[in-house]
Amino acid sequence: MPEESLPVSSIVRSFAWTHSHIRGLGLDENGRAKKIADGLVGQEEAREAAGIIVELVKRGKFSGRGVLIVGPPGTGKTAIAIAMAKELGEHTPFVALNAAEIYSLEKKKTEVLMQAIRRAIGVRVRERRRVYEGVVTKLEPITSGYYLEGAIVKLETSDDERELTVGPEIAEQLLALRIRPGDHILIDAETGAVQLLGRVKSKLKRRYDIDFLAVEQMPSGPILKTREVVHVFTLHDLDIRFAGYEARLKSFFGLFAFEREITEDARKQTDSFVKKLLDEGRGELLPGVLFIDDAHLLDLEAFSFLTKAMEAEFSPIIVLATNRGMTKIRGTDIESPHGIPRDLLDRLLIIVTRPYTEEEIRAIISIRAEEEEIPLSDDALEELTRIGASKSLRYALQLLIPAHIIALRRGSTKVGVNDVREAERLFSDIKRSIDLINKYGELMLR
Repeated sequence: MPEESLPVSSIVRSFAWTHSHIRGLGLDENGRAKKIADGLVGQEEAREAAGIIVELVKRGKFSGRGVLIVGPPGTGKTAIAIAMAKELGEHTPFVALNAAEIYSLEKKKTEVLMQAIRRAIGVRVRERRRVYEGVVTKLEPITSGYYLEGAIVKLETSDDERELTVGPEIAEQLLALRIRPGDHILIDAETGAVQLLGRVKSKLKRRYDIDFLAVEQMPSGPILKTREVVHVFTLHDLDIRFAGYEARLKSFFGLFAFEREITEDARKQTDSFVKKLLDEGRGELLPGVLFIDDAHLLDLEAFSFLTKAMEAEFSPIIVLATNRGMTKIRGTDIESPHGIPRDLLDRLLIIVTRPYTEEEIRAIISIRAEEEEIPLSDDALEELTRIGASKSLRYALQLLIPAHIIALRRGSTKVGVNDVREAERLFSDIKRSIDLINKYGELMLR
């Protein structure tokens, strides 16, 4: 396979925007967790334990093992897993998978797990590329009805400026990265891959006391230039490329078309290609994090597959998470802690998360509101904190955007306490929902 046909792509990260503010575990130089740092609040013991695992991985002492994060719903299990990936360094892949997703009608569950594992292992390659680089001063999406047809982007440096019309693929990346005026970006001229490099303070419409991107001075030089670019491929990217090459050959000879599952031969070609890159010093392996939520939904076959995967030559850090205590292993009558076989539990380092305090809930809501650019009055913040403490943190966070819409409808950009109460009136929490079911149970279908 020629090198120029490699699938140049940005790193695969399958986590929701709700965790985009996380920058790391928030530990000091002694490995102790700060109360609020790097986008995380509380859970100091769990974060310190995760920090030790990151150190083990960096020292190459974690092979053959995995991690299990156990705790009640809404206590930051996914956030800690994401933070571990951030601590491992730039471009470290993070792949989130719910255990229920592996039971597909189109693929075997072992194939779903294998593809997730391969997406969680990256290869970093450095090369010189032609790129457009500058600070965004204008970004206007081009739409036709509900469809995104492209965007107009104006880039500036201290020496040059240029307005570009980009296609839908690049426009989608700009929206996914939430690019805004003041952002320092790079667009690969050949592949269209977009990177967010930082923010330039002189072009920002608003300043932040805390931000996860470095604030820079205005870059210099021409917009279109040649520079060293770092590309990160996942093993799954390469698997698809080699599998597609196989499929074209089979089609040429009148055989069957490309299967939904990737062949073992394609994966062997990928592994050989990656080993060649590593041996020549042109590539660097990036073991990432595969996070499997609701791990109690996995069955014995899936657990056995993961046990074997932990011992493979190319393996990510496998992080399981569950909110179950003693429960039956799926498909059996065997009860086991967290619904996980005991032989696999012996291979896992277990991290425990605990419910948040009221002070921590207040800080989390404040961070989330800032990330969503929702101004809150002090009374509104206190009301949301009360809701989070008495009902659930997730319910309080879900009320943020509805309350903001209610505030905008009355002509205010800041959410007040009455906006929060109106949102709470319109949208039931679990307890109120159950009360309504009990009240009108006879009218509902069974």
